[in-house]
Amino acid sequence: MKRSAWRYLWTAVDIRNRLLLTFGLLLVYRLAAHIPVPGVNREAVAQIMSQAGAGGAGTLVGLLDLLSGGTVSTFSVLAMGVYPYITAQIILQLLVPIIPRLQRIMEEDPRQGREFQERWTYYLAVPMAALNAFGQIRLMLSLGGATSLPLLTFGSDLGFNLPTLTMIISMTGGTMFAIWLGELISEYGVRNQGLSLIIFAGIVSRIPSNLLSILSNESTRWVALFFFIVIVVAAVFAIVVVQQGRRNVPVMYPGRRMGNRQSMPVRGNLPLQVNMAGMIPVIFAQSILTFPAIIAQFFVASTTPWIAGTAVGISNLFGGQSDWYWLLFFLMVVGFTYFYTDVIFSQQNYGENLKRAGAQVPGVTKGPATQKYLMKVLRRITLPGAVFLGIVAVLPFLVKNVIPGATNISILSTGLLIVVGVVRDTFFGLDAELKLRGYDDTLLVR
Repeated sequence: MKRSAWRYLWTAVDIRNRLLLTFGLLLVYRLAAHIPVPGVNREAVAQIMSQAGAGGAGTLVGLLDLLSGGTVSTFSVLAMGVYPYITAQIILQLLVPIIPRLQRIMEEDPRQGREFQERWTYYLAVPMAALNAFGQIRLMLSLGGATSLPLLTFGSDLGFNLPTLTMIISMTGGTMFAIWLGELISEYGVRNQGLSLIIFAGIVSRIPSNLLSILSNESTRWVALFFFIVIVVAAVFAIVVVQQGRRNVPVMYPGRRMGNRQSMPVRGNLPLQVNMAGMIPVIFAQSILTFPAIIAQFFVASTTPWIAGTAVGISNLFGGQSDWYWLLFFLMVVGFTYFYTDVIFSQQNYGENLKRAGAQVPGVTKGPATQKYLMKVLRRITLPGAVFLGIVAVLPFLVKNVIPGATNISILSTGLLIVVGVVRDTFFGLDAELKLRGYDDTLLVR
């Protein structure tokens, strides 16, 4: 009889402790998500969120609320989540190919380069979080003018006074706290999945409220629920199939010498994934697209007409109200898929590694030529994966005029892709942990 190694998941003490620690840290994160920013009138915030569909800025608030796991709707200290850190990562990864010194550090000593990049990502995340906090406060204040209650309990002036600095510091501290929890999960819990699980926990926490919103309309609730289930199941199936897709490149490995005899070369395969970047391009694109709308809120109240008008236009465009936003979202997801795939594949340097092992792709010269050939193959097979990611990301826009209540099916876009990606990566990570401890997928039992 065959039994799965997963029956030992709770038996292995170290893995069980890692899982319990992960669940505990995620619980701490969700509890901290209910701590409000000091000086904010929560009733006014509730009125703003109830009107979040009116106008580009309101749509942006709803989008930020989804990605942060509902912390924007309560104006929590964790309202920005870990996205300032992700934005800082994007900036540094864009700078590496541009600045020769950074590129030289990454090529000469990849380990030192990663440590350097991680350290400066933390440094850059702090001002990014402070800037993002100021932008979110301005955004909520601009929407608060339509409510009957003042947003701030200490007045509506957003000068650099003590209450304002307290709000910015508390929100920045909340973001760094969330990043710290993610690092603890990666180190002591589920390995290398800390920040992904933080985002995952926030998005999953919004599923019940999304379902309640779908069911709130008595005339369309069952039709909307049916389409919701069908689309979710179909999208999950398609995501898994694409994520598992790969192209096997034949590789010849040298034979081994055993005494005076030389064995024949061994033929193997180098699997290249259709979507090596996973869910990262969607997070990157989402972070980049929300940033201009937040910056634009600094200038909405400008006394200069053309500056205020430009700021309002940018807010509407990048706030999700314009159809052009979804086209930009699609193109940026496709572009970031290629960018991130190139970065990851270049760092792995398969051409040099195969040369050191004495292996060779048939018909291709060893070394740089092999790396160039593999990169060409990878870019060709990345196209369907990149287009698929873009389609999944803009799925709400594609179905909003077809399915009743589709405006509430926000989990179908970025949220669904992130959830499936995190579950998949966590599954394979735990499976690898079990194999390292001697638990094979199938064990023969008498």
